[in-house]
Formats: sequence, structure tokens, C-alpha cells
Amino acid sequence: MKHGGTAVRRKHENGRYRLAGEPARLSLRAWIGENGLLLLAAGIALVHALTNGQYGFHRDELDILMNARQLDWGYVAYPPLTPFVARIGLALFGDWLPGLRLFSAMGQGVAALLVGLMARDLGGGRAAQLLAALAAAAAPAALMAGTLIQYMSFDYLWWVLLSFCLVRLIHTDDARWWLGAGAAIGLGMMTKYTLAFFVAGVVTAVFLTSLRRHLRSPWLWAGAGLALLLYLPNLLWQVQHDFIALDFLGAIHERDVSIGRTDTFLLDQLYVANNPFFLPLWLAGLLYCWLHPVGKRFRALGWAFVVSLALFWAARGRGYYLAPAYAMLVAAGAVWWEGWLRGRAPRRQRLGWRFSWLLAGLAGAAGLVLVKPIVPINSALWSVTSRVNSEVTEMLGWPDLVAQVAAVYETIPEAERARTAVLAGNYGEAGALDLYGPAYGLPRVISGSNSLWARGYGDPEPETVIVVGFQAQYATLFFKSCRLSGRVTNRYDVPNEETTRHTGLYVCRQPRQPWAQMWPRMQWFQ
Repeated sequence: MKHGGTAVRRKHENGRYRLAGEPARLSLRAWIGENGLLLLAAGIALVHALTNGQYGFHRDELDILMNARQLDWGYVAYPPLTPFVARIGLALFGDWLPGLRLFSAMGQGVAALLVGLMARDLGGGRAAQLLAALAAAAAPAALMAGTLIQYMSFDYLWWVLLSFCLVRLIHTDDARWWLGAGAAIGLGMMTKYTLAFFVAGVVTAVFLTSLRRHLRSPWLWAGAGLALLLYLPNLLWQVQHDFIALDFLGAIHERDVSIGRTDTFLLDQLYVANNPFFLPLWLAGLLYCWLHPVGKRFRALGWAFVVSLALFWAARGRGYYLAPAYAMLVAAGAVWWEGWLRGRAPRRQRLGWRFSWLLAGLAGAAGLVLVKPIVPINSALWSVTSRVNSEVTEMLGWPDLVAQVAAVYETIPEAERARTAVLAGNYGEAGALDLYGPAYGLPRVISGSNSLWARGYGDPEPETVIVVGFQAQYATLFFKSCRLSGRVTNRYDVPNEETTRHTGLYVCRQPRQPWAQMWPRMQWFQ
């Protein structure tokens, strides 16, 4: 618009003049404020990506990568989605560790974003959204999920996505969000079967809250149909394999109970599933959903959590299984905290938020040091972190083990090598030999562990076997002659399962029975 031939100028908030009709420009500080949650989520993913290149592959990752080279609609120990993702990673990055773990890092970034958005829909402002995202990301289980490429990494994401869809459904009263919930359930069941416990909690919440009116909605049943459709390939695989996953889960659960691994389930909720710094926050979130005048419309979240907790406790599950469910509680807790501070004097508000950011910083720093593979190996701090989180010791020594097996293989006469195989006692050893063995010209690795058993012992039948990961007395059950030919060590002299429990490398000959008779007795679940 012009006045007297001169463009009218209007003063912007930051003091800069602009022409009428010119779009307002945000200052950098204002832009960061508008996009803080997105920037934080990207930062969380970046931190994971930058700290995921130390040490080496974990035994679980080696198993995933091995199965990624043998894609199927199911495996004994888990559904197929994680190996599918790993296969994409192998195509893009080869065996480059940071590249393969990039998907897990990105998953945690997306999860943090969803947690912040949950806080928004629960009634929280920007500060509550940022606090919720930070609190969820600082949990030890979340930090580990962003570190390794394994089923837990993506299982965490689908739980959070399902929670987000439930919050959106309640907030918007838009029944179409059942489609999102169905997609999350279907993808989750294609990743890890423990999501079924959370689904049971959500179903209970539907019947016990006003959400039951959605039982008449076609969108709820469409979401259920979508979940079934996505899960159907693995379900059919289970039917074809006599639901072998149930045999596996039963055997693993029996072992966990026998060694006391499930005895600390409730205690683990305080410092494994959650960061202990944020215990008051998620407890406040649970109460917010139950009792707060505004928050109790989200009571379904409380029911979903409590029922899932009770089911895992009754079933004597592992302590970290419920970890993703706490994301929605810290979101609710952050909203309550923001609301409580809003009613205080400005000075107390500032002190409250400064305390919150300090606590979040301390929690994040402690979590990074104790969980992420960043501490120098065998340093003074390593002696602490490796005791608190023994999983880091299982990221060391795999290339050394394969090199030591290769040295034993070199001692076998050339005439025997065509009928030689490597028999691995566990999936970590088998995965390491599968990944690093070809560079040494090692023969095929065979094992009775999980899905490896179904792949058989090869043709022609082995006559000489290099046995890895067995006690001598177990190896001699199957072979008449077994000679100790080496020991498993690692360059760091760090004790782990391979260097303490079954260190011997044996060359075994003369099978006691034909392989067709021995092999059914060599199946085991791990």
C-alpha cells in the first residue's frame, strides 16, 4: 500500500523496519524457539550417530546381520523386521559399524520427537515438550536402543508410536488415529513379540474408559485389520514352523527364571527402564493421568501402563521390557510440572526450570557415560562402566576370535579342509564367523543355536570340525577325538563370556554317529 507515493513502513518487534506486506522474519532465537523440539530430536539422533562407532559389534548385532543375509519371514528368536532393516544397512554401508547403527540413532530421534508431541497434546507448552523428550531419551533402555542395531531399537520406537497415536486419538477425538495405532501394532509385532503385553494394556484401557465407545467405530476395526495384515507374513511363518517362537520363548524364560534374571523386575523399573533422575517425573505423569482435573481424560494411558506392568511382573519378564511405556508417562509428568510452575511466582518459575535443565543435563551425561560405548577401554572409568553395564564387554574381541579360529584352521591338513566345518556354540560366535570368516577363507559355520539349526550341517557332511564356544566334555559327546588347539582371548584382556566360560578351540574328528542322528540332539535356544 502506498501513501503519497511512499511505501508505508511498519516497525517489527525486533526494531527493524519492513515494508507493509513484507512477511515478518523470525529472529534466530525466535526460530529456534519455534523449532526447538525438532532441533532437539535431530540433536539426539546426532549424538547417537557420533558416539556409536567405538568398540565393535555386540553379539546380538552379529546375529541380526547374519540373519540379514538369509532373509525370511521369521526367525526362531524374533520377527523379521530388524533383519530387513539390517539388510538395507548392509547394502548401503557394508559392515561399517556407525552406518549400520545409523537406523537405530534415527529411531531414537523420531521417538524423542513423538514424546515431545505427546506432551504438546497432553496440554504442555514448549518447555514441557523439551523436558519430556530429554527425559525419555536419557533412560538407559532408550540410550541402548539408540546404540545397537537390534530388535529392541525399533521395538522402542513402535511402542512410542502406539502411545502417540493413543494420545492423539484422545486429544482430537478423531477415530482415524486407530489406523495409526494399528500400523504401530503391526510393525511392532513384526519386530518383537513383547508388544503384545502393551496391546493387552491398551485393549483393557479401551474397555475401562470412555474409549469403549470406539468399539462401534469402523476405524477401530480397520486399525485392527491393518495390524493383522502387517503381522500376517510372520504369523503364517509361525504356523508353518509349528509356532517355534513359543518353544524358544518358553526355554529362554525358564533359563531366565532359573538364574534369577527376572528377580529384580520391579527394581529395574527405577534405573534400567528409566533414568533414576526422572523417577518423580514419570510418577507425577501417572498421577496426572489418573487424578488431575485436566489430565484424567487421558486415564487410558494409566490403565495401559498399569496393566502392562502387572502382566510383565506376573510373567516374570526382564526388567527392560516395559521401558518404552514410560515415554508417555514422562510426557504427562512434564506437563504437570509445567502447570505446577505456572502457578508459582516468576522467580520460582525460573528456578524450577533451571533445576529441570540441570537435572536433565546430569541425567543425560550420566546415561551417556554408563551406557554408550565412549569410555576408553581399560581406563579407570571403564572399570566402573563395564560393571554397571556389562553389555559393553560383549562388543569386544569378535575379530580376535575369528582370527584365532583361522589360525587353528591353518593347522588342519589340506586334504581334510574340504570336509571341515566350524561348529559355534552361540549365535554371537556364529555371527562373528559369518561376518569376518570369509576374509580368512574359513569354511561354513554351523550351529544348533536358534535359526541356525534349521540351516543344517552342510553337504557333504563334515568329518573334521573346529569347535568354538563349547566345554570339552560337551564336544566329546559328539566326537570321539577332540584336541585342544587354541584359546580365545581378546587384545584388550577384557573378560567376557568368550574369554571366561568356554575359551577352548578344539579340532574334533570321528563323529560318534551319522550327522542325521546327531543333529536333532544339537538344537538349543539362546
